[in-house]
Amino acid sequence: MLVLLPPSEGKAAGGSGAPLKPQSLSLPGLAPARAAVLEELVELCAGDELKAREVLGLSEGLRGEVAKNAALRSAPARPAGEVYTGVLYDALGLADLPPGARELAERALLVFSGLWGAVRIGDRIPSYRCSMGVKLPGLGALGAYWRGPMAEVMPQAAASAGPAGGGLVLDLRSAAYAAAWKPKGELAGRTATVRVLHAQVVDGVEKRSVVSHFNKATKGRLVRDLLITGSAPESPAELVTALRDLGYVVEAEAPAKAGKAWSLDVVVSQIH
Repeated sequence: MLVLLPPSEGKAAGGSGAPLKPQSLSLPGLAPARAAVLEELVELCAGDELKAREVLGLSEGLRGEVAKNAALRSAPARPAGEVYTGVLYDALGLADLPPGARELAERALLVFSGLWGAVRIGDRIPSYRCSMGVKLPGLGALGAYWRGPMAEVMPQAAASAGPAGGGLVLDLRSAAYAAAWKPKGELAGRTATVRVLHAQVVDGVEKRSVVSHFNKATKGRLVRDLLITGSAPESPAELVTALRDLGYVVEAEAPAKAGKAWSLDVVVSQIH
């Protein structure tokens, strides 16, 4: 099983440790693309602060993020699972996973990133600010920039995550990060995307809506439950069964034709 996650907008700062060692990151096929983004981001943020904030979409109150980016090469690095914070990662609770679940998480979780392309939770990275929606002056829109490099490495990453070169890809990314890589062909048929819907009855009629905060929290809990129980579904159909066994209400839609991903709706009645 390979689980694709979005990063968090905010990152944990501080800490101590050795600086980034790019050669140590997972998915080494992304190294040249990572180097190019890192070089331009550092150069941008070491120059005109106002221009850097405009490019990165940062307010005056976030000007410290520009200085942080300028110092990326020398900043202390820590495991990505500690750097990424926010609603999804709070619910996922990597820090207190049992040993077996933690080992599974380090193999199965892949976090997409505007700066790194994608990293595993054990990869050591510095805190940074660069979303997939950024358009760098030289490299252009990062979502489009990463498509080529990701198309080269992701099929192999997905193949290594399952038995006999196959297995489930659970895609929990937001739209901006999903744009950087979309499974194709046979791999798409092994991929399931998940949407969380809040169902409530209004005047006797059930209405459903997507609530951003709760959507992220539910996805974090869902992944945590799979990791703790050691579930290893090998297909979207097996994932549906596993989630229902865990108590989730799941509505599944198989693709209408080959080369398309499954769509799963997790329906909840309480927001917490």
